[in-house]
Amino acid sequence: MSENRPYVLSIAGFDPTGGAGVLADVKTFEQHQVAGFAISTANTIQTENQFYDIQWTELSFVIRSIETLFQNYTIKAVKIGIVPSLHYLNRILSTVKLLSPTTKIVWDPVLKSTTKFQFIDVEDYFHLNKILSKIDLITPNYNEILLLFPDFFSKKIWLTNEIPTAVLLKGGHNLSALGVDQLFLKNEIIDLLPSETNCSEKHGSGCVLSASITANLAFNQSQKEACKNAKTYIEKYLSSTTTLIGYHYVQ
Repeated sequence: MSENRPYVLSIAGFDPTGGAGVLADVKTFEQHQVAGFAISTANTIQTENQFYDIQWTELSFVIRSIETLFQNYTIKAVKIGIVPSLHYLNRILSTVKLLSPTTKIVWDPVLKSTTKFQFIDVEDYFHLNKILSKIDLITPNYNEILLLFPDFFSKKIWLTNEIPTAVLLKGGHNLSALGVDQLFLKNEIIDLLPSETNCSEKHGSGCVLSASITANLAFNQSQKEACKNAKTYIEKYLSSTTTLIGYHYVQ
């Protein structure tokens, strides 16, 4: 592999359509000219229209995979996707932090499939905050932010710095401001407005966006730059076809 390309790792599920999960992430990494690795947290049975079943990867196997890659490569950034529990997520985070404290970590908190299949329950909110303190950025949509932080909007908890990580709130499910993403940093809120590009809904678009951000962070872009540039990439992806499966090579 080229020494000019930083190493980036996706730890996420396997989607046989390639629209989401590790396959989508590695496609995105390649377009960003980073060297993309992948560890699967689960095998799934799904199409772009329907989610049928999931089989989780044993946690010890995932941890051994992480240890092997980090012992052999300098991995600049990690994207995490679906996990079955907060404990599973925490073990992944602790392993990465132990092996490489400076590695940037992005978590795309996929809590439910679009067909309402439940991946993870968030019940212990104190434990959740301890976990989030190990993460650099999370990328929930409007439905997911309410599952993570039920008081996010009603009490405007971002104003009191109660969330120990940066948040990119994706605007795809916000009917009042469709396509407007908001980046919540410690002392700043940045609106990322959509362009006039004619976009179509895509299966796995959230995975692609978070993978793009992760790749950008590997090039030492700031969180603001990484999210802004990723929005440009995802809009090109969303406009690449009118179907639920998009093309990653877009001009």
